[in-house]
Amino acid sequence: MTDTNTNTVRRIERAIEATGVVVTGVAEGQWANITPCAEWDARAVLNHTVGGMRIFTAELNGTAPGADHESDWLGTDPKAAYTEAAEADRTAWNRPGALDTTVHISLGALPGPMAALIHFTEVCVHGVDLAVATGQQASVDEELCEELLSVMHGLGGFDAYRVPGVFGPEVQPPPGAAPHGQLLAYLGRTLA
Repeated sequence: MTDTNTNTVRRIERAIEATGVVVTGVAEGQWANITPCAEWDARAVLNHTVGGMRIFTAELNGTAPGADHESDWLGTDPKAAYTEAAEADRTAWNRPGALDTTVHISLGALPGPMAALIHFTEVCVHGVDLAVATGQQASVDEELCEELLSVMHGLGGFDAYRVPGVFGPEVQPPPGAAPHGQLLAYLGRTLA
């Protein structure tokens, strides 16, 4: 693995860990809370995240995920579902040759490094969505949010991803916004 690829896998691991802290902190009555991710409550955001983890894991391992992305991946225990998916996901990304794999997701067939960047983005951003929805902004890994925002600013043609169902038009972050607020604003989410 090159240093860049190693860094991307380490960022995925950090995003899994940071999101896990937030998931652990969700109170039982908060799963229906609205999130910055339009039209999804906290449970739907976590379900989407776990589904993505399961699909990426299956793709990296050359197996079938067993369900569609938006199927119910959480069952009756969302926290346990996240923990199990996180462990499998972490293991899959650390498998020798994982980044040499072509990953097939709804965006098409992607080379491993691009798939890793997309997965890092998904886990990190949806972890922040959950943190905001459940009042856990203090648990957010602000350094990781800064890193992701820097990566996004460095991508040429990011506006191509500003389509319904992916990212919205950039909005102005609140004055003095923390890195997670700046990241969400860049992706078209509002904190109000």
